[in-house]
Amino acid sequence: MKIIKVKKLEFPEIKTINFRRFMDDRGYFTETYRKTDFQENQELDFLTGTDFVQHNESYSKKNVIRGLHFQWNPYMGKLVRTIHGHMIDLILDIRKDSPTFGKIIAYDMPSNPEDDYNEWIWVPPGFAHGNIFTIESKIEYLCSGQYSPGCEAGISPLAEDIDWSLCDERLKKVFDEVSQKTKLMTEKDRNGLTLKDWGKKYESEKFKYQDLK
Repeated sequence: MKIIKVKKLEFPEIKTINFRRFMDDRGYFTETYRKTDFQENQELDFLTGTDFVQHNESYSKKNVIRGLHFQWNPYMGKLVRTIHGHMIDLILDIRKDSPTFGKIIAYDMPSNPEDDYNEWIWVPPGFAHGNIFTIESKIEYLCSGQYSPGCEAGISPLAEDIDWSLCDERLKKVFDEVSQKTKLMTEKDRNGLTLKDWGKKYESEKFKYQDLK
């Protein structure tokens, strides 16, 4: 696996990992993941001790919004990439006492088969995760915990107490436009918790900044 660049986003715990596609006149070949490269690359030390135990694939139609989801017992970190299409990833800090608690960021992740690279985004425990899809898209994600029914929750991306001040204005505009017109959003997501409601739940104590930073 040829790792090109690792960078941190507005939340320093959120990282992106660019990796090379080897192009020729037939198309391209790439290794999307190699365990030893992740273990031995010093720039990826934030993944030390992480064991990916579940591999998911998701297909979404144009104007789908998903999220904002998270899990405990076990916690679930996600390493996510766009296979084809155009995803905008949404990440919300839900760690109590975090200096960025309640703030959300968005990251643009289109995938074009003519590009000589693709990328992962790492969303660790302590953050709620969601997506917007501006065209028909397929994504995959590696999970550091198995799905645990009854130990998951979701904050609505429409919740009025989410702080969008760190979000790229262009991507926030895309979210606003899609969210106002789409019917491709589950009622569970649309009517998810507010930050205030989540903070009242006992389970929110499992997401503390000092424990998860």
